[in-house]
Amino acid sequence: MESAPAAFVGVALAVFGAALMLWTTVRARNGEPVAEGVGRVPAVVLVGISGVMSLMAGGWVLLRG
Repeated sequence: MESAPAAFVGVALAVFGAALMLWTTVRARNGEPVAEGVGRVPAVVLVGISGVMSLMAGGWVLLRG
């Protein structure tokens, strides 16, 4: 049974997604660039979607694991 590796991956994905969304929020609220060479709105949207997808993947792995 592979529950320990699945739990590790699920937690890692969830923590990464949460940290990515927190970092993006702080950078956007302070008016700092989120990604170099990209407009602020597209960067925030793309990184936000990536953070949510990572959180969802982590939750899926934890529930399936």
